Amino acid sequence: MDIKIAQSWKQRLTEEFGKPYFATLTNFVKEEYKTETIYPPGREIFRAFDCCDFENVKVVIIGQDPYHGPGQANGLCFSVRDGLRMPPSLVNIFKEIRNDLGKEMPSSGDLGRWADQGVLLLNATLTVRAGSPGSHQNKGWEMFTDAVIKKISDEKQNVVFLLWGAYAQKKGEVIDRTKHLVLMSAHPSPFSADRGFFGCKHFSKANQYLTSKGLSEINW
Repeated sequence: MDIKIAQSWKQRLTEEFGKPYFATLTNFVKEEYKTETIYPPGREIFRAFDCCDFENVKVVIIGQDPYHGPGQANGLCFSVRDGLRMPPSLVNIFKEIRNDLGKEMPSSGDLGRWADQGVLLLNATLTVRAGSPGSHQNKGWEMFTDAVIKKISDEKQNVVFLLWGAYAQKKGEVIDRTKHLVLMSAHPSPFSADRGFFGCKHFSKANQYLTSKGLSEINW
């Protein structure tokens, strides 16, 4: 199956694209885009990969669903388009960065600037129906993103995985902790941020680890 995705990923995921579940998933997603309002726009489904080549991955952040509100989702987990109001979880992420690193809150919630530096912003499910969170779960995306995480774990070294909340932590069980740094905390959602996300200092810890391995820091 010919999937439009960055070449560095395509060559590593070709086997996955050829599996029966992925054909079923593709047919489902195509039909959904024809008949429903689906986010993100089709050209941005694989934006997380297109913005961050496999060779450049230094940090992986795992989200769950794309945002399901009008125009919010842009293919990067927790990220919204420039000019849009930031969702509460993203606001809390920036609050933790401010407390951790002393950086002021940015004006834009588009995290493309992180992706360009080697942060893979990976949702477990890459598409969603407008106004219907979870509507594309259990259709095959989770199998695909599990394979992506395992591929990074197996073929790279010294990657930082930020696993926020029980869902991300469950997906991260395949990560080889002897080769990579796994940092876990509560989810940045307003419902749980006070239970361990605030004060986790994941952003400074990630940079300290990268520096210790001779890699450049992320400008959060």
